[in-house]
Amino acid sequence: GELPVVRDDRLVSGYIRMEQKSGLIGIYEKANPNTVWEDGCPWEAENELFEPDYDRIMPWLENAMDRMPVLADLGIKRAVHGAISHPPDGNPLVGPAPGLRNYWLDCGCQIGIGWGPGLTRELARWMVHGSADINMRDYDPRRFGRYADAGFQVTKAKEDYLLRHEIPFPHLNRPDGRPVRPSALYGRLKAKGAVFEEVCGWERPRWFATGDLEQRDYYSFRRAPWHDAVAAETAAVRERAGIMDISAFAKVEVAGPDAHALVERLIPNRAPGRAGRLALTHLLSENGRIELEAAIARLAEDRFYFTCAAFFERRLLDHLAKHRGEAAVGIVNRSDDWGALALNGPRSRDILAACTDAALDNGNFRWLRAQEIPVAGNALWAFRMSYAGELGWELHGPADAIAAAYDALWTAGAAHGIADYGSFAMNAMRMEKMFKGAGELTNEVTLPEAGVMRFVRMDKGDFIGKAATAAAMAHPLRWQCVYLEIDGDGEHDGHGGEAVLFSGERVGSTSSVAWGHRVRKLLTFAYVRPDCAAPGTGLEVLVMGEPRAARVLADAVYDPENTLPQG
Repeated sequence: GELPVVRDDRLVSGYIRMEQKSGLIGIYEKANPNTVWEDGCPWEAENELFEPDYDRIMPWLENAMDRMPVLADLGIKRAVHGAISHPPDGNPLVGPAPGLRNYWLDCGCQIGIGWGPGLTRELARWMVHGSADINMRDYDPRRFGRYADAGFQVTKAKEDYLLRHEIPFPHLNRPDGRPVRPSALYGRLKAKGAVFEEVCGWERPRWFATGDLEQRDYYSFRRAPWHDAVAAETAAVRERAGIMDISAFAKVEVAGPDAHALVERLIPNRAPGRAGRLALTHLLSENGRIELEAAIARLAEDRFYFTCAAFFERRLLDHLAKHRGEAAVGIVNRSDDWGALALNGPRSRDILAACTDAALDNGNFRWLRAQEIPVAGNALWAFRMSYAGELGWELHGPADAIAAAYDALWTAGAAHGIADYGSFAMNAMRMEKMFKGAGELTNEVTLPEAGVMRFVRMDKGDFIGKAATAAAMAHPLRWQCVYLEIDGDGEHDGHGGEAVLFSGERVGSTSSVAWGHRVRKLLTFAYVRPDCAAPGTGLEVLVMGEPRAARVLADAVYDPENTLPQG
């Protein structure tokens, strides 16, 4: 018989398996990894091997022989010492090269046997049809920006190598080589207890340590100690006011005589019709798959401002460049030189009013409107919108002006009980509001499958992906995005990717999940078979292997009429 593969992450930091009729020990040492070819792999390199270096791996090699003594009895017959590719986050680079047209990458693959066939299949589909059939976001070469220079690549490659045989906890942070893209508020927020995550190079606050809680990462497959801290942040937003540094957005301006025509052709929603209007929309590939979600503000008759998740910065720029054609427009990336704040909560109007002479009442500053207003002596763009589902504004402008605005708002907000909040609280609040996010909006699905047709105007002129969207509407859906409440309030919430069952049969999987602190409910989005998508349908979700009862909801569990943001 064949020896099963034995993996020991702690003592061996690797695996033991059979190789034909021999035993093979694969070791990834957990200290001082060496790099090679930092200036580029030689073109002539093919199955390149190096001299054995037993000193580097001896502690783990000895542990392997202790674990399986027969290996020590047989002795070492051959050592294979080669190179392995490690991109900064460990994932291959498969897809379009950023900033180029019709130039594709398929490299950085650690495990060729495991990843090679599937990745090359999806790359071929991407090249031929305009998108892959599975979500390739984590492999898209455009996920990295200019911050990922040579030094960053080496530092992160070593870090990834050392993590090869560590437990991949949810929300695992990779601290080496950071910060590389701090916002203007990074120092202030760090001093106030912020625990950060890296998002496309940016340092974005996840949550804030208060009281006896240490300012560090906590890892668990269950609820972590930061759970109560996030609850306090959401309570502040619900009851008083909260402020968040949202500078980790992609921010791109499109301006020129043809700007409106270009935007109309790019998006399935109507472009903001007049200066000072906002719109939420999606950008599509030609075959109708979702490229990304974006908010668009019309700053002037010939000037539009896109914001989207930082992860899609280069994808957005490529999409704009690809479809610009001969349009008389300029495209300016504001992502690094502009910052942004979110101010939310029932006292947000009072706090902002103390820092500006602009009129903020509903008569002068309506929902889904944009105005340039003075804040702390600087002109900033204020957008009346709220991802948190409360009364609030986003402020966008030059990074130093955003820092000054934060200081002024914090001072003015002291009397109102203002608090900082981070991305964990934001995610929980958007789930309560039934707002879809990046987990739901991927290249795997069409607009009808994602359930976002309210942002689509099929009666407008042609737009990228319109014919494919019409075809998707005319045919039965493959699956459908649903909003679920999962029963119970325990120590396991899930993390996305959980199986969804109907009568014991797998009918889908979750795409994102969060505990809603304002409503005390466990909420998730999931893609399921269309026959399981009707509101009220009873399902089960496997949370940490435990089947938990769930039901499909028709509306948001928090403020379903959306009255609070418009108050």
